[in-house]
Amino acid sequence: MAQIVASNVQKVFKTADREVVALKDIDLEIARGEFVCLLGPSGCGKSTLLNAVAGFSLPTGGVITVDGKPVQGPGPDRGMVFQEYALFPWMTVAENIAFGLQVQKKQKAEIAATVSQLLEMLNLKDFRDRFPKDLSGGMRQRVAIARVLALDSPIMLMDEPFGALDALTRRNLQDELLRLWERLGKTILFVTHSIEESIYLADRIVVMTYRPGTIKRDQRVDIPRPRDPSGHAFNELKRELGRLVMEEQQRHADDEMKLAAVD
Repeated sequence: MAQIVASNVQKVFKTADREVVALKDIDLEIARGEFVCLLGPSGCGKSTLLNAVAGFSLPTGGVITVDGKPVQGPGPDRGMVFQEYALFPWMTVAENIAFGLQVQKKQKAEIAATVSQLLEMLNLKDFRDRFPKDLSGGMRQRVAIARVLALDSPIMLMDEPFGALDALTRRNLQDELLRLWERLGKTILFVTHSIEESIYLADRIVVMTYRPGTIKRDQRVDIPRPRDPSGHAFNELKRELGRLVMEEQQRHADDEMKLAAVD
């Protein structure tokens, strides 16, 4: 049975003078423990769909269910990791990780044990008393991931979490995420603009069209892990996905040109 199901999902944003159809006719099923990437150019509705699954911005049509229950708002079964690290600057690394557990009123001994385990798991134990301003971007994102893992949500929703990082740090964190996913068995829905990142990480890649956002292709990735970005199968798939994404990127560019001409 699928853990996340989107059935005929629509999302329309309305302003005083116009209406934007962000998502249209989205049908998607994600199995428990699966790693799925949403891929496409800006404006294709990737983050809109992710926010709908998170319960932050519900669809205007259709339904999203998690474990058979309709999503009606945020919940502890879905943890969100943003591109912006969203850490409390006045809290140390350990305090940031512990925050959600304190809100849940967990026992102090349980909080301490969970924080220590995650500091070890994410190679953060030497930084437990540092503040976010003292950390690199990669380390801050490790803390953000640890804070979500502390809540032990079965589903992790990730909105371009490595998008602002340099290439080497990004690859390190991709490997770290795969290690955690294989160890903990989480279901991951991951938004990215990067074709290579999606192939490196995902079991399935859902390519979305430029507005209105629909599913253009649901591509299973059968390349064995660990995946070699220089390998033949990797690059064959990269070329095919590149063709699909660039078609939508061109539609995006054409749309912007039309808007500029009207202005």
